[in-house]
Amino acid sequence: MDNIVLITGASSGFGEECARVFAKQGSYRLILASRRLDLLDKLASELRPMCDVHISELDVSSTTSVDKFLTDLPEKYRDIDIFINSAGLALGLDPTQNSNFEDWNVMIQTNVMGMLRLTHAILPRMVERNKGHIVSLGSTAGNWPYPGGNVYGATKSFIQSFARGLKSDLLGTNVRITNIDPGLSKTNFSLTRFKGDAVRADSLYENKKPLLAEDVASIICWVCSLPSHVNINNIEVMPVCQAFAGLSVSSS
Repeated sequence: MDNIVLITGASSGFGEECARVFAKQGSYRLILASRRLDLLDKLASELRPMCDVHISELDVSSTTSVDKFLTDLPEKYRDIDIFINSAGLALGLDPTQNSNFEDWNVMIQTNVMGMLRLTHAILPRMVERNKGHIVSLGSTAGNWPYPGGNVYGATKSFIQSFARGLKSDLLGTNVRITNIDPGLSKTNFSLTRFKGDAVRADSLYENKKPLLAEDVASIICWVCSLPSHVNINNIEVMPVCQAFAGLSVSSS
């Protein structure tokens, strides 16, 4: 039987490209979940000639939405083998003292609580079956702080730390845990961060060659295709045009 892959945030960015890459393998059944059901429907039409696809509306920041998603999941999709936690976002790039608190709340509810809600629901069955793989999308922002990254970076640090804790708790089982930390990537990420300001979003990529969503998706698919005794703990990946954050010193 084909492995069942749940991808959150599947209507765009890394999640959308993960769906395409896994579909092309021909050996997976996909559950694609997102707030945008119209986009999922379009994506599913593209992928169904290659594999079995189930789509579902899901807002990971809402406990009610997560509960409904899990309750409504058809029986044949309930034994999830791979959970790709791709739902996430950044809002704003202001210094902490000028930040919008509601933006903080949305990032925490989506990036942190959304991942926890689904992990808490899915993990026990993986442990019971002694089979499963959870792949979370972190960020280099969780490792290398930058001005304006404050809460977004903190949510990604949490994801990495939680993945390490999960791996420790799961010692003795065959459940695998992987954290992927992409650097500068050209998706709809910046457009969301700047709340639709395309000029500002596009300016981040001028004269640069960033990672593309398909680059990261291919890494995720490779991680999941390795023999079951191999666990990739963490991968940090940057485009060639990016490097580690420098040490800043103020003259004031």
